Amino acid sequence: MNKIKNICVFASSSNYLEDVYYKDAKALGQLIGQNGYNIVYGGSTLGLMWTCASEVQNNGGKVIGVMPQRLADMGCKTDNCDEFFMAVGMRDRKDKMDKISEAVIALAGGLGTLEELSEMIVQKQLGYNKKPIVILNTNGFYNKLLEFFDRIIEEKFANKMTRNLYYVAKAPQDAIDYIKNYQEPDRIPSKHEIYSR
Repeated sequence: MNKIKNICVFASSSNYLEDVYYKDAKALGQLIGQNGYNIVYGGSTLGLMWTCASEVQNNGGKVIGVMPQRLADMGCKTDNCDEFFMAVGMRDRKDKMDKISEAVIALAGGLGTLEELSEMIVQKQLGYNKKPIVILNTNGFYNKLLEFFDRIIEEKFANKMTRNLYYVAKAPQDAIDYIKNYQEPDRIPSKHEIYSR
């Protein structure tokens, strides 16, 4: 049974992006709220992060923010979260976001988003989580990264099963539909499955 309630969203904190990225972030936030989910996010008022989170709240979902102390001291924290957790640092922040969410969606983002997404994929590869991991490929933003993932597999740095660890969505509704219909793996992958060709 699908028991997903909290969706962790990784996304850019930039306020200087093309409109298409904010449009998808807004649409995703609306869908998260309208479908009875909550959002777990970085706790700021910036970029795609807040565009998505504010729409979750406007559409009946809870907003759960997690932020390291250093960013809060810089003035990035919003007071509009329904729940807020202060983390010691970035690693502590990721750990908390992981523990309180049952699904992950990565919107377009920078190095922080890439690092967060990569860690979640590896965690799932090794059986530390069984969550749906969705890459929302707005405007083809992740095309080059997905090509690099293919090269990793083709050159045997990872096996073909790696492609089953994440789902690439073309639109916000596609992302939500995948999460709604997600079936959790029934077992942890074996050593052979992880490290075979």
